[in-house]
Amino acid sequence: MAIFVRVADLGSFTATAAEFGLSTQMVSKHVIALEQRLGARLLHRTTRRQNLTEIGRIYHERSQAILAEVEAAETLTEQARTTPRGCLRVNAPVTFGSQGLVGLLTRYLREYPEVEIDLTLSDRVVDPIEEGYDAVIRLGPVSDSTTLVARPLTPYRLIACASPAYLKERGEPETPADLAKHECLGFSYWSGTLGSQWCFSRDGYAYHAPVSGRLHINDWKGLLNAALEGFGITLGYETALAEELSAGRLIRLLPDYDGPMRPMYLLYAADQRMTPKLRHFIDDVVKEFA
Repeated sequence: MAIFVRVADLGSFTATAAEFGLSTQMVSKHVIALEQRLGARLLHRTTRRQNLTEIGRIYHERSQAILAEVEAAETLTEQARTTPRGCLRVNAPVTFGSQGLVGLLTRYLREYPEVEIDLTLSDRVVDPIEEGYDAVIRLGPVSDSTTLVARPLTPYRLIACASPAYLKERGEPETPADLAKHECLGFSYWSGTLGSQWCFSRDGYAYHAPVSGRLHINDWKGLLNAALEGFGITLGYETALAEELSAGRLIRLLPDYDGPMRPMYLLYAADQRMTPKLRHFIDDVVKEFA
């Protein structure tokens, strides 16, 4: 059952075989034996990927629940201990994960040498339950849910900046409204108003600045390089921009205004088995970023 679930998750007999330390043929035999026992085909087999049949999807869902219970039963002694151990699967936005979270993770791993962390960086919306993550850091609003716990973290603060070369050519905006006259670099994953207007605030007042530009990129490092090349104004995570600002390669714009803020949350399953590795990770994230 465990092998079948991983084949379904990974879509590959070869990847599953590598994970379990078995041959591809042995993995295939396990799945075939399971299908014979059930009297139903669980997977559509192709040369590239294995896809679940309708019965396979039902069986996969129940198998995940059963295996989770088995794992919980087998690790009761671990729960009683205080030393974190095992693999922790974490998902975080690309820029925050690489610039803000990695430092915490390395300190965590030094403190708990029996833990390993599998960090996936992605700017898409990830469901920790469906995709098997122990914890997910998400930017943007979170809907009320009975299946997820959402711990609020410090909002993700963005600041506007541009290169000296760009400002020499186009001038420096003095107010948020001046951004309408400039080339503003767009991040492809921004949705809603953040894609068409940038919101600044000062003295309790909000200033919504319509923006437009000809370049949209789905990777923030690309936007950063475009800004360094002098092509336009970018919004970026304040922490990630610190080195470029201190070196003078970029200049912060509208310093008298607070830049856009995006809510940020730490998500994990409400019924998640609170192992020591996860409990300490949650405590560390909340302590550093709350």
